[in-house]
Amino acid sequence: MTLLIREEDVRRLLTMADAVRLVREALASQTTLGGQNLPRKRLDLNHGLLNIMSASVPAAHASGLKAYSVGRGGARFLVALWDRDDGRLLALIEADWLGRIRTGAASGVATDALAARNAATLAVIGSGKQARTQVHAIATVRELKDVRVFCRDPSHRSAFARDVESALGVAARPVDSPRDALADAEIVTTITTASEPVIEGEWLGATCHVNAAGSNFAGRRELGSSVLKMANTIAVDSLEQARIEAGDLLIPIEEGVISWDEVTELGEFLRDPTQHSGGVSVFKSLGVAVEDVAVARFVYDRAMAEGLGESTTFGEIAR
Repeated sequence: MTLLIREEDVRRLLTMADAVRLVREALASQTTLGGQNLPRKRLDLNHGLLNIMSASVPAAHASGLKAYSVGRGGARFLVALWDRDDGRLLALIEADWLGRIRTGAASGVATDALAARNAATLAVIGSGKQARTQVHAIATVRELKDVRVFCRDPSHRSAFARDVESALGVAARPVDSPRDALADAEIVTTITTASEPVIEGEWLGATCHVNAAGSNFAGRRELGSSVLKMANTIAVDSLEQARIEAGDLLIPIEEGVISWDEVTELGEFLRDPTQHSGGVSVFKSLGVAVEDVAVARFVYDRAMAEGLGESTTFGEIAR
């Protein structure tokens, strides 16, 4: 039996606290239990892209793939989940919310590992759907007292600040420039569609943590090279995937500002927190399939326990 799980059920079953825990566990065990993560591949559509990524997560007893199209009609997301032990197709899951919440959760995990324990001021550059889950995740791991938001549209940033205050009970305010947002900020998240840098190193405090979550193309970046030059710690969710599509790192590496020897997978810091020595830290988030599969397995198990989803015989083969 295969379960078809709709968006509304994913929203009901998956909390941010759950997602942060699951993503932390998946990244911490990514290279220690025989798991695999296959980086994103992109296929051309007439007016867009079909993106495919997959992973095997032994701790979740699951393997799966995520496929999503981006084109003129918007974006559409699907996760297919298999049991790793017997190969059964467990579920087909609509995955817009699942993807947004796991992307936020990854920044939450990185912030918890790398930001100061008392960090309470967050600057957010970007105000789209993904930005909301970024703030939610960071508020899950730190007691935020001040959130500043900048995007190019004044009405959007004002609406975003109101939404944050209403949903999370955290003081939030729109500001007029990225530099204003970063002033004395202890945590920074960039979650934009920009192709050129939106922040520079000289705007950062001496112990600031930065989550760069908006770009996963080799020729695009949100961080100026000066940000990477300042960083004492540079972490990624997957080194293999970063070498393909992390423009935020590939461009300053090509410029000779940093080298790959200075880049470490976040899982290493989760297993041994003493590796982070303070100062400026950067987490380059690409979004990896191990996160999707771990979260999808949790959603499937919860759906089975609560009797949610639609049972089908899709994928069953007569023996």
